[in-house]
Amino acid sequence: MRTRLLLLLALTLITAACSGGSASNPIEGELPTASPEEVAEFVRADGRPAVVNVWASWCGPCRSEAPLLREAWQEYGDEVLFIGVDVQDTQEGALDFIEEFDLGFTHFFDPRRDVPAAWGGLGVPLTYYLTPDGEVLALHNGILDERGLVEGIENLLAASS
Repeated sequence: MRTRLLLLLALTLITAACSGGSASNPIEGELPTASPEEVAEFVRADGRPAVVNVWASWCGPCRSEAPLLREAWQEYGDEVLFIGVDVQDTQEGALDFIEEFDLGFTHFFDPRRDVPAAWGGLGVPLTYYLTPDGEVLALHNGILDERGLVEGIENLLAASS
């Protein structure tokens, strides 16, 4: 499992480096499926605190907050790891959503909702703030607004320093 996560991390970093920093879909073909433990291990392997957003392509509020997440990733991406977790969806819907909103950060596929089942929270969207050791520091249920997202990120950075 650790080797698989390190390979995913390396692939993501190589893709980002090769894209010249532009926001584009980092995964061609299909999103990798990951358990809550694998997502937490991915965060630990990266070493940065993380914003983990749980979304679905059919979710109206998820579509509303996607541009905000893209902007936050562009602003805080050097300090904070951004991860999307697509739940109860299709691979095609997930990839179309990522392309439509130009979400160039790492995404995982979670068709059974294992991440929210393990970490708590109802519905979608959900946003988790994880410490660099992969522990959930905070959870935001529902749609994010700019003020709440920035506050969550600033609190995460303060707790992680």
